[in-house]
Amino acid sequence: MKIATTAVALVGLFALAGCTTDPNVAPPDSSAEPSDEGGANEWFDQALFDTQMAQREVVPEGPEDEPYLQYIDAEMIDTSEYASTGPKKACFANASISNPWRQTGWITMNQQLEVLQEQGVISEMETRDAQDSDDTQIADIDYFISEGGCDVFLISPNSTAAMTPAVERACDTGKPVIVFDRGVETDCPVTFIHPIGGFAWGIDTAQFLIDNLEEGDKVVGLRILPGVDVLEQRWAAAEYMFEEAGIEAVDYFTGADPAEIKSIISDELAKGDVAGIWMDAGDGAVAAIEAFEDAGVDYPVMTGEDEMSFLRKWKETGLTGLAPVYSNFQWRTPLLAAQKIFAGEEIPKEWVLPQVPIEAGELDEWLEANDGMPDGHYAKFGGENLPGYPEVWQKRQIP
Repeated sequence: MKIATTAVALVGLFALAGCTTDPNVAPPDSSAEPSDEGGANEWFDQALFDTQMAQREVVPEGPEDEPYLQYIDAEMIDTSEYASTGPKKACFANASISNPWRQTGWITMNQQLEVLQEQGVISEMETRDAQDSDDTQIADIDYFISEGGCDVFLISPNSTAAMTPAVERACDTGKPVIVFDRGVETDCPVTFIHPIGGFAWGIDTAQFLIDNLEEGDKVVGLRILPGVDVLEQRWAAAEYMFEEAGIEAVDYFTGADPAEIKSIISDELAKGDVAGIWMDAGDGAVAAIEAFEDAGVDYPVMTGEDEMSFLRKWKETGLTGLAPVYSNFQWRTPLLAAQKIFAGEEIPKEWVLPQVPIEAGELDEWLEANDGMPDGHYAKFGGENLPGYPEVWQKRQIP
């Protein structure tokens, strides 16, 4: 496997933005004033809210013990035109591996690749890493097209609109194109793979807080970046539901800076009681909890993410918590989709994967299952049946 560029792991500003659709936004205001960009008025979409609300309750189709092959509300399509025997070369244009979520997925993807290589399905996966740059990823896709040796294109777009023309050029080659994680503004790919989405996250988290708080209670929303659609949709859904339930909600962009998070919480606690903490990503959750400890006040009701540092702190403190999930196991699905395409099997046109939060009653189970994993690991990574488990993920050596 060739990697054209190697992204350096970043912290802070882009800590979790990599799992969303448009990371190319201005940095958040370091003054940490309450945010007024985005929000429900600009980002709330009732139809999408309703769709994702309903999809949360759908029992996925597919293998019960393989969530990365499950799908929700799928329109199945015929791929027999691509049926072909023999090992195939995959060409992967990746937005980045610049944060722990993407690094976890990248490790899992490479272990899945190893299995398919052993099975004679994939000969190699040439990967080019755009390091969070639209221009680089456009050049990467065009390089793959001009090279002419790709049997299938795998693309995790850096951003939606900017990457659309390049994805369409890949489609024009007649080779199958698989887009995952982040979308584009064309339906030319054979399939688009993603978890349910940002509104589902916002619904899960807001409903949990509403169920555990009283009308008039205050929730502080800690948000990483403005202008990133999946993150904005998470808050848009939550803000809408808080308003309907009579929950007082204020939100701040933090840049995922632990010191900034502690400062924000300290300032809010100085104003009065803070009953709940809402986060659009789990990074920084430990800092938020520590701010309550520093102030000597009761822990809040809180939502974080299935990132291990939050799960461990949740267990340690016994706080009332929920870990929403943006399913990291989706990194296996594109390669498995390619296998199905070359076998001429039906697959979903839009492959919506399950997205199920970790609740308190499951916390011990997920902690035990991921014992020994580093803090940057994601509990629902879905690679337990792959070669190298658990050592490859414990060592966290980025391929």
